[in-house]
Amino acid sequence: MSAYRQHLTVPWQAGLAAIQRVIFAVYDKADELRLRTNVEEFALATQQAGKRWLLLDLTNAFPEWMAAQEYRDAYFESPEDLAGYQTGELTEFVADLNAKLKTRIETEAGPDTVVALLGVGTLFGLARVSSVVEGIKEAVDGRLLVFFPGEHHPENHTYRLLDARDGWNYLAVPLLV
Repeated sequence: MSAYRQHLTVPWQAGLAAIQRVIFAVYDKADELRLRTNVEEFALATQQAGKRWLLLDLTNAFPEWMAAQEYRDAYFESPEDLAGYQTGELTEFVADLNAKLKTRIETEAGPDTVVALLGVGTLFGLARVSSVVEGIKEAVDGRLLVFFPGEHHPENHTYRLLDARDGWNYLAVPLLV
């Protein structure tokens, strides 16, 4: 939390590339419940720094998406029929999730807003966090804060979700919380 507070004290530069406005708050996957209990401290720290806060919780994104599918019963019987099932990224789900997130960001956030993504661990096996971040980062004029249960390896800027999947190289600002 102190790393986040300190990061907020640095004045926000205008004209940064979208990737430079992304912050990964990396924490041990075993601390998920502790983080969720204390997420309001991040909101308070943001507001005390004179910024706005928009929390987007992805925890129920997949169940809600699946419940809205016309052929959901058939998908449960044959999940391989879902586009992207074999690759570990359900393409229709990711596209729909990104569209919904962008709509919320565009209507509720401004250049002084920290848009926080909570619950990205629930995407494991369904979507890549990198696909979601890439899909919405341009919509965020302020900062995109991703609560990330996993690891960050600073020597090569790789992130590993839940310490289980091969990492990907990403140049977001890492904060260890």
